[in-house]
Amino acid sequence: MATIDLLGVPHTYELTAPTGSPLVLVFVHGWLLSRHYWLPLVQQLCDRHQCLTYDLRGFGDSDQILPCGEERYTPAAYAQDLELLLQRLDISSVWLVGHSLGGTIALWTADRLREKVRGVVCLNAGGGIYLHEEFERFRTAGQQILKFRPAWLEIVPLLEQFFCRSNVYQPLALEWGKQRIKDFICAHSEAALGTLLASTTAAEVHLLPQLVARLPQPVYFMAGQNDRIMEPKYVRHLASFHPLFETEESNVIELEDCGHLSLLEQPDRVASHLCEILQHHCSTLQG
Repeated sequence: MATIDLLGVPHTYELTAPTGSPLVLVFVHGWLLSRHYWLPLVQQLCDRHQCLTYDLRGFGDSDQILPCGEERYTPAAYAQDLELLLQRLDISSVWLVGHSLGGTIALWTADRLREKVRGVVCLNAGGGIYLHEEFERFRTAGQQILKFRPAWLEIVPLLEQFFCRSNVYQPLALEWGKQRIKDFICAHSEAALGTLLASTTAAEVHLLPQLVARLPQPVYFMAGQNDRIMEPKYVRHLASFHPLFETEESNVIELEDCGHLSLLEQPDRVASHLCEILQHHCSTLQG
């Protein structure tokens, strides 16, 4: 674990050893999560590609937000953070892998860094359709959840079992329930609320299809067939704006028996699909 200063905010990151591959895999976590959830994937991929995981500003072990205005919580603002991180670490060729909100941040980063970002894989990320009532319910529920985060929550009996079962198809190992509680509690209130509100406005949601449509890089989407937060139909909708959607290979992969945390629920299958995607595009470039 290391720390680097980005725009006055210390960010925590981990970078595995270099390999023979010129590509670095950069993993971007979702809302109220942290870099830790990428470990099962990184363990399977780090012998082939150098892997970078980091905590988004205000989450995990990255520091709290400096008073810098509401615009600092948009996906585009977090993409700027990632751009600076890659610049500071002198990383010039990457594939981005983003989960949920991290998928949106990855898309914005790919748009900012078209020469540096070779491709994107979004896990449990989609959207592009703004349904007012549903989004209002989602925002209200999120705000209520954030209000109930006392520090003693971590010692509530059996709470880790609730987090092991929340938003997944089958229960996670107990260690992940404990990690989810920790990240839920330690996420800075301003960042947690700011990202929730900034990423779910009508304007932000309507921008996503335009963003995907103009990306020249390959973009893939993995959906959990049992995901109730980001249902496969919304993943397919956003994916349909990219040229790869109309090809024979398509750009949507659905994972059976999988909820919203595919990176923990199906790490073997996700890693296998990632390797296939990377091998295909690396061989295409070499050809």
